[in-house]
Amino acid sequence: MQNNGKKVMNKSIGKLFLIPNTLGDVSPRDVMSHSIHEAISSIQHFIFEKEKIGRAYVKQWCPEKSQNEFDVQILNKHTSQQELLQMLNPCFSGHNMALITDAGCPGIADPGADLVLLAHHSKVSVHPFVGPSSILLALMGSGLNGQQFAFNGYLPIDKQECKQAIKNFERISSNNNQTQIFIETPYRNSRCFELLIDFLSANTLLCVACDLSLPTEFIQTKTVAEWKKNELDLHKRPSIFLFLHPSA
Repeated sequence: MQNNGKKVMNKSIGKLFLIPNTLGDVSPRDVMSHSIHEAISSIQHFIFEKEKIGRAYVKQWCPEKSQNEFDVQILNKHTSQQELLQMLNPCFSGHNMALITDAGCPGIADPGADLVLLAHHSKVSVHPFVGPSSILLALMGSGLNGQQFAFNGYLPIDKQECKQAIKNFERISSNNNQTQIFIETPYRNSRCFELLIDFLSANTLLCVACDLSLPTEFIQTKTVAEWKKNELDLHKRPSIFLFLHPSA
């Protein structure tokens, strides 16, 4: 094909693979498909949330892969829009890329969602792999409504704002028969649990799920009244909180 006397080459666009990570200190081969190994072994362009964690994860799957032979970009909450726009350049040169989060599934409560949307806008084919999602695992194990549910991220840090938010979400749960799902940073888990049992109604069902997919996994659903009779140590244990208030 000629254009103004110059030959134009039509390069195929590479794919973006969304590769999940483990939820803690466990071998990825124990909880994920071997097809991830095949993808990682063939890819030379990676996007990590934290480089040290990402490189260690690649080594777990492919210890034979030299750390010097692949290219790394970092995507986190501090990544600028301009940096984001440049990240898919290897795809436009025909190379496949892999987006790997620090834990769980890319794009789920994760800054990778922005890159995935950009990939769609840029006609880059997106291919997610099956892996552990703490949100879905917690919902599966809770016994709460799995057809109507909402993930709300983090509750406010301020106590009064947190109280107002909990009451509001409980009202939504009751009106819509909708399970409400929250996450918290591990060092604030105990405080989050205490606020939930302080401000939720006694008959609201509350599920606490922590260390999901790990040997120390814990999932239990009780009414708030029942939880108040028990002590629970969640300090520094990755946790998900879910509740469902009986419909009015």
